Amino acid sequence: MSAGYKDDQNDWQTVCLKYLLFVFNFLFWMGGAAVLGVGVWTLVDKSDYLSLLASSTFAVSAYILILAGSLVVVTGFLGCCAVIREQRSCLSMYFFCLLLIFLIELVAGVLAYVYYQKLSEELKQNLSQTMTENYAQPGKGAITLAVDQLQQDFKCCGSNNSHDWRESIFILSVSAEGRVVPDSCCKTITPLCGRRDHPSNIYKVEGGCITKLEQFLADHLLIIGAVGIGVACLQLIGAVLTACFIYLLYKEEEEAFGTL
Repeated sequence: MSAGYKDDQNDWQTVCLKYLLFVFNFLFWMGGAAVLGVGVWTLVDKSDYLSLLASSTFAVSAYILILAGSLVVVTGFLGCCAVIREQRSCLSMYFFCLLLIFLIELVAGVLAYVYYQKLSEELKQNLSQTMTENYAQPGKGAITLAVDQLQQDFKCCGSNNSHDWRESIFILSVSAEGRVVPDSCCKTITPLCGRRDHPSNIYKVEGGCITKLEQFLADHLLIIGAVGIGVACLQLIGAVLTACFIYLLYKEEEEAFGTL
């Protein structure tokens, strides 16, 4: 009777874990979709500003999330098949895939957090130089478009203020045609509107474009870090459940062989 009770108990535990793993796989897919979505959204939403950053860490974090999210879709399908078939080999592969994705997402989250700490200093050191030395220069079309987009999107002018443009290679050149700021600083863009830097004509924002861009990137980095680490923790729970399920199947196989 005790042996039968033990078998029933093992069966009950196996069934519970099986359904828990199904629920986890559903959450796993949702988490993977969130990771993939955040990675794509980050790249698309701020792709115009990538050329203004000295470091590639920001983009790398997003690409890692896209990789992890894509792996989740494949791994989630593998997990469902492994749980249905109750095959220890498939479950073991699923377990190691979970650990791999956990590490990938953890790396993305940590990279985002580390870069978040350095973001302000990097922008202060590089943005002003990039804008004044590279704007409207030969072979720097991407930077020129990025700066114009930045100033129009955030309604700002210059890295710290509009006076920063006085040291710009472009403004000091003949090609500026008398402009004191680029036309993209203007509230209403018209040809040569940058010749007049009165507050009624151009954007005058406290802190300049550095403050605006820093806040924009910081918000994205916080989301990348939160999603990456959050979903990584979810996968760690899944790995523990999978390990328990593998252990129960192993015990059942041992008992089955023992009765032969």
